Amino acid sequence: MIAEKRYRASSGWGPLAVCLTLLVGGPICFIWSLVAAEQASRDPSVIVIILSILAFLAGILMLFGFLAVAPNSARVLLLFGEYRGSVVESGFYWVNPFFSKKHLSLRVRNFETGSITTPETKDAAGKILQHRTRSSGRPSKVNDRDGNPIEISAVVVWKVVNTAEALFEVDDYEDFVAVQSEAALRNLASRHPYDSEDHEVSLRGNTLEVCDQLRDDIQERLDKAGVEVIEARISHLAYAPEIAAAMLQRQQAQAVVAARTKIVEGAVGMVQMALDHLSRDQIVDLDDERRAAMVSNLLVVLCSDRHTQPVVNTGTLHN
Repeated sequence: MIAEKRYRASSGWGPLAVCLTLLVGGPICFIWSLVAAEQASRDPSVIVIILSILAFLAGILMLFGFLAVAPNSARVLLLFGEYRGSVVESGFYWVNPFFSKKHLSLRVRNFETGSITTPETKDAAGKILQHRTRSSGRPSKVNDRDGNPIEISAVVVWKVVNTAEALFEVDDYEDFVAVQSEAALRNLASRHPYDSEDHEVSLRGNTLEVCDQLRDDIQERLDKAGVEVIEARISHLAYAPEIAAAMLQRQQAQAVVAARTKIVEGAVGMVQMALDHLSRDQIVDLDDERRAAMVSNLLVVLCSDRHTQPVVNTGTLHN
């Protein structure tokens, strides 16, 4: 692990004044020495000419030491391959002209898993022909814990917090974030069922808990890259098309069973309450056979999904 070092760069306004003085004063001294020598009919001073040239070259060299750091940006400084520090405070600075300055963004970024990254292409001269682009995300097909194929995707919000690790620990930290997030999402989906009847953690029923687990899993994988995962949220969750119709019928059947169970429980309670009232208030004295008939009739009326048609019995129960 490479520890990030903060480089204390000097302000660039003072060196800028010196640089402009050298760039302007060098040619002026050079021309003045030639004009003065011609007017005096003598050879120009070699020392003045050399100093003028050196001053102009020094001004040009100083130009390579200026750097401007925008808010939420950083510059990583290298001297002949050796890491010397990072400048993360915004401002105008001047550093050693021989430093190579790598730019990194510290802004908050987000992407959707399943997106495809098109790399940046350059010609032989180094001119950018096509900038790096990322397509919209596509849901990943994976099997849940019960083996059912599902489609799932997530939106990950992240930012760079350690410039040294992001630049030196991994080859391309943006691709590293994308690949590891995809792997963590697939691993999470395989650990939980899509839906659960036993009140256990499921992908559909425990969204907040699942998202917290996803964020922790991604953060564990990205610690070595100097990246902080701010948020991870599931953006798409559905059964795969080949089993979607069957799973819809299953969900409908479960809903019907749950509704019927509730209806039966309520009907039994109402029948019990009616029998208790009749017995307590001594409205009618029912033997076991009549009680059974009354219970049967009430349950039919209360549990039926259609309106019942009453039948009036003008005789006795046995006739």
